[in-house]
This record gives sequence, C-alpha cells and structure tokens, in this order.
Amino acid sequence: MKVELYNLLTRRTVLKGGAAMTALAIAGCGEEKKEETASTEAAPAAAPAEAPAPAPAADLRKQLLQIPGVGKGSPTDADWQKVGELCLGATKANVAEGEFKGVELTFMGLNNQNLHNLLFRGFLKPWEAYTGAKINWIDLAQADYNGRLQQAIATGTVDFDIIEMGAPFEGDVCGKGLASEMPDWVKKQIEMDDYVGYLKAPVGTWGGKTYRISIDGDCHNFNYRTDYFSDAALAEAWKAEGHQGDWAVPTTWQKVQEVTKFLKGKKVGGKDAYGYLDPIKGWGGFGFYFLGSRATAYAKHPDDKAWLFDPDTMKPRINNPAWVRAIQDVIDALPSEPADQLNADPGTTGFQQFLAGTGSMLSWWGDIGSNAKTNDSSVIGDVCGFSILPGSDDVYNSKTGQWDKLASGPNFAPNMAYIGWGVYVMARVDSDAKKQKAAWSAAAHLGGKDISLWCAAYPSGFQPYRNSHFDIPEWVGAGYDEAFIKSYLDSEANSYNLPNAAIEPRIPGIFQYYSVAEDELSKIWAGGSDAQTGADTIAAAWEKITDEIGRDNQIKLYKASLGM
Repeated sequence: MKVELYNLLTRRTVLKGGAAMTALAIAGCGEEKKEETASTEAAPAAAPAEAPAPAPAADLRKQLLQIPGVGKGSPTDADWQKVGELCLGATKANVAEGEFKGVELTFMGLNNQNLHNLLFRGFLKPWEAYTGAKINWIDLAQADYNGRLQQAIATGTVDFDIIEMGAPFEGDVCGKGLASEMPDWVKKQIEMDDYVGYLKAPVGTWGGKTYRISIDGDCHNFNYRTDYFSDAALAEAWKAEGHQGDWAVPTTWQKVQEVTKFLKGKKVGGKDAYGYLDPIKGWGGFGFYFLGSRATAYAKHPDDKAWLFDPDTMKPRINNPAWVRAIQDVIDALPSEPADQLNADPGTTGFQQFLAGTGSMLSWWGDIGSNAKTNDSSVIGDVCGFSILPGSDDVYNSKTGQWDKLASGPNFAPNMAYIGWGVYVMARVDSDAKKQKAAWSAAAHLGGKDISLWCAAYPSGFQPYRNSHFDIPEWVGAGYDEAFIKSYLDSEANSYNLPNAAIEPRIPGIFQYYSVAEDELSKIWAGGSDAQTGADTIAAAWEKITDEIGRDNQIKLYKASLGM
C-alpha cells in the first residue's frame, strides 16, 4: 500500500524488540517522491503549549527521549515543537530575545515521507518565536532535488538562504563560492568535535574553510527478513538442492545471488517468496547509490582508496570488471524478482514492497529500519534484521587488473552513500550581518547536539552521526531493549568505522555523473544493452563531463576528497 505523509503523522510506534532482531537502522537519505511546493509564508511561529524550564544537560537528554516516549505513539508536530523548545538553551546563549525581528529567511529542503522539512518546521517554531525571525519554505521531492539545485548552481540564481544538502554537492556549491563560511561561535554551539570520524574534515570543508552543519550520518545497510532465514522448510529445500553451507542470512553478494535464485517459485507464510529487491528505476541521480551498494565490495580494494575513478587520470572505473559484474548481477537477478521491478524506484521498492512484506533482502538507508518499527503500513517490524552490507569472495584490483582473494576472507566495503545530510548557509546573506547571524543561528539550532539525539532515536530521516549517539544507557532509559539497541548501534558504527568503507567523492558535477549513469542503466535493465556495452557508454559520458568541468582540477579535487 502507498505510504503517505498522513500515515507517518498518525502512525503508532510498535517497539517489541525481539531476540531474532540483529540491528535496526533508524534513518537515511531520501524516500518517496512528492510534488514540489514552494511557500512564501512560514508556519506560525507559536511556541508550544508547554515551555519547560531549562534542565542540566543529562536531565535534558533524558527528558527529550521521553517525547513522546518509546511505545507511546509516533511523534507529532506538537512533539517536534516541544523538542525545539527544550533545545533553545544553546541559542539563548548566543542570541538575545527578539534580536532577529524583521528578518525573513528562505529554507530549501526535502518534504518527503521521511519528514525532513516537517521536522525542521516544528523544531524552528520556538526558535522563530524567541528570535523574532520568520522562515519561508521551499519543499522538494527527492526525485526533484538534484535538478532544482543544479539549476540554481548553473544559473547562479540562488533563491534560498539556508539549504539542506548532502556533502557530495559541496564541490558544486562551496567550490563556486555560493556558501557562507561557518563562524567560530557556531562551531562551538554545535560541538563539532562530537561528530563520528568519517564526517569530520575534509567533509564539510572546502579550501580550508568550514561550511557544513551535519545533521545526519549516511550509509546503506543490509535489510533482511529473519522469518525467511529461520524457516525450516526453506532450510530443508536448500540442503536438498545441494547448496553449500547452512541456510542463513547471506554475508556475500555471491550468496545473495544464490539465495535470490533459490527462492523463486517458493512460498513463505503462504505468500510468494522473493530474494533481493533491486531498486532500478531512476531517482534524480539518487538511484545510482543502489547499484553502488552492490558494486563496492567488488570495486573497493583495501589497498586502493579509489573505486569510481582512477585518481591519477579521472578515467572512469564504471566499465571495469567489478562494476560490470555488479550490473550483470542485477540483470541475472531480475527474473527472480517481482514482475513489476522495472517500474520500482527506490521509494517504491523500500516502502511499498519491502515494508509491505514483499522480498527478503534490500539495501537502503536507515529509513527502512525506522519505518519497519514505526509505520502503520509496515508488516515486517518483528521479522526485520539489519547488518553491514554484504562483502565479496574476491575483489577487483584496478592496479593489477586481477581479482584478489584476501587472506582475511571476504572483502567488505560498506557504501557511505551521500555522506549524510547537512545544513548550509548561502553566501547571499553575508552582506547583511543581522541576516547572516540569523541564518547561522537557525542552522545551528537544527544541528545541535541534544536535538540530534532525539532525531537519532525517533523517526526523522536521519541516522546517528555523533559519538554521543552511541551511549547505550541513554537509549535504554528511553525504553529501548538493551540487546536490540546495541545491535542497531553496532550495525551503524561498524559501517562508519570500517577502514575499507567506500567514501563518496565530493567533486563538482558528481550528480551529473550519477544522472547520466541512471539514464543508461535504465536501458540496460530494459534489455536495450548488455552490461559491458552499457557500462562503456556510461564511461564515455563520464569522460565528457570530466573534460567539460576540467580534468586537471577534477583530479586534484578527487584526490583531496579521498585524503590522498
């Protein structure tokens, strides 16, 4: 069934935990498409009915995690406002009451079922009431986001003061002087040192200047159905068909392929069984991440920081044997997937297929995990587990042109897809000191340490991204089962901290590359091209983009983004 905003605003939380669960991913990048709307009027800046007195930090965090409380229903706008009010202390330390009266700001971000802009509205209403500023909103669907931002970049017509944006766009936005440099007082207010390692500089910086307030940590996790992999009948059939190893959750992509083909024609709980679900329809460039999550274990060698381009030449690797294998995997798996898979964009696959009970395995941002437990449309909340993305029995070595089998075992390279959302202030406010401070104050409020804990613990579209988010007792105090939440947080931390994690390059035009790839991949999935030919076509298009942007500069920036 279709997941609508109404469902998300009215759903009730189901948090039963369970020993069969392994890990729950709480947030991610983006989800289902909505029509773009632009509002010239901010929501009323009324403070919530309750205005609790300031509390010590530890008490404040406990108080936040009881809004509304685990198992007590899904948060509503009243809850978001209450959270925003409780977290105003950091703002009040830097801003006088009414200091921004007369200031109007325009904020551009997502308004999907993952709630982004809806939460921001709620969090900022108390901020508006206290500071006197007014915020107008530009709401974008996930599929429309890239085009809207690229238009602003290309034409130089930035019509917003604050933007919710992913780090991959920093080359296009910060590199072209469109963003405002973060003041030192903001760095202190948001406690940047608390970020997990992979989100620290150079992420969020450009040319030695800091621009980003992180509000999210992104990676693709592996989602799977525990009832499938504990099914005795499937275990017996697996053995009878002569498959190697026990019937269990796959830990390599080779095994994912084997399981997907094995499940075709079988039943689980009286319904058709399916294995891995590939989101294959274009999604404004964001769909490329899903092929990437199949490819990284094949393409990201532990001895090589690069996996998309050659770092010395910017020659694309999209048509090398590793990526071609990943493309061929999708081609080979599609006959075993649901019949309508060609028409399934990532939002459809995640929220109208997997959450509704179709399929047993899926790579997605953490939103699937949170919605599995909190969305009334989900039927898999008690039978859904999570882990790091599958590895590969071998990994392609781009330096030698050979496939390597590692002495340590399978190669794991979790895809840090999109590097998380951040909040950025545009340079157009810099000419007005009052407006500049107001914009940065609003952004800092959204990226505060305490408000971020609430976003990590409840449905928000954002995954844990601070070291302080991994305090198990805080989550237990909120009402989470200790074993359950430990497994979830371990899943996140293991992806973030794996030395061979595939970190996305922050270079100009990155979504131009992704969008071109999506267009050609759609032809491959429809049978219009074989894997190698299609990959060669993508590579040729990528070479053209690189030449148009400037190869020498791209090489320089690509190396820098990889820490080379």
